[in-house]
Amino acid sequence: MSVAFHAPPRRILVRGVNWLGDAVMTTPALLRLREQFPAAHIALFGPEKLDALWHHHPAVTESLTFLPGESVWAAGQRLRAGKFDLALVLPNSPRSALEVFLAGIPQRVGYARPWRNFFLTRTIATRPGAVKMCKRSEPEIRRLVSQPPGPPPAVIPPAAHQTREYLHLAAALGARAEPLAPQLIVSPEELALAREKFNLAALAGPIFGLNPGAEYGPAKRWPVAKFIAAAKEIRQRTNCVWLLLGGKSDQALTRQIADALHDPRFTTLDLAGQTTLSELMALLKLCRVLLTNDTGPMHVAAAVGTPVVVPFGSTSPELTGPGLPGDPRHQLLKGDAPCSPCFLRECPIDFRCLNHLSVEQIVTAVQRTVA
Repeated sequence: MSVAFHAPPRRILVRGVNWLGDAVMTTPALLRLREQFPAAHIALFGPEKLDALWHHHPAVTESLTFLPGESVWAAGQRLRAGKFDLALVLPNSPRSALEVFLAGIPQRVGYARPWRNFFLTRTIATRPGAVKMCKRSEPEIRRLVSQPPGPPPAVIPPAAHQTREYLHLAAALGARAEPLAPQLIVSPEELALAREKFNLAALAGPIFGLNPGAEYGPAKRWPVAKFIAAAKEIRQRTNCVWLLLGGKSDQALTRQIADALHDPRFTTLDLAGQTTLSELMALLKLCRVLLTNDTGPMHVAAAVGTPVVVPFGSTSPELTGPGLPGDPRHQLLKGDAPCSPCFLRECPIDFRCLNHLSVEQIVTAVQRTVA
């Protein structure tokens, strides 16, 4: 049952999530919310590091940000000045519910979770069909890999995807719950600035992106030697220009790849740690394809319209894959390890889930994507 309104809300605050990939996966819910309340002022409240996502987004009227270390009391006081009449709380944390409570927003909607229900005026039960991402223990992993091969695991349906969790919350406000592809907007001006700043007009050959890092941990990273081998082979076959992308923490990794790819016949630009989020969005949109681990830029690329090729190991493309589940533009590859997905940061055994994905499989997937 959806929330009943005496009159359509005029000022809506959406408490956004805190991580890049998760934020992209909330955009279908934001679009449905805008569809339901076309005249409303919709403000997105989230971390400053994600502010650029919302600058041109058609669902968001205003982006409000909090700084690292800002107290919940200070955040609530600032939000009180916005005189919002409805808050939709997307994260499951107690703090996010407390913020909108302290802001004095009269209607506050979010999932029912421990230590926060008091702060909400309407709590939403866990969605039917939701699949919890449970980490496997090391004994369970060793037991699974030591057993003879059994029947294939049950197929996780598209309705289990994380985007549906946020759509379900929007539906509690009367919005449609039908899935949409995540969407981000890059303006023509931002594309032009990126081309100029990074001198892309001078490049010969199609631009391909390579994002070899993953903040969550090494269990999500395809081995760097395989990235290098695949990048070399793809370049030989396509004459592409590689843009190496990532954050400051990925610079040692991309420097290693750039050194290995050095060849006077080809161009490789190592831009890891050198871009703002808006510049990263523009560069990803300018790429013909992004070869990437399961990480935030994967979701950004798909949301700006760029196909992605992704080796999946410790995580599940059925639950957190890029774009709309089943979109044929994206190539999501999985190994056949019986312990995958384990959702661990580090592999406690031999990393077979990603080691089993060959260079040729990735090369073929990239070629199929850009053909």
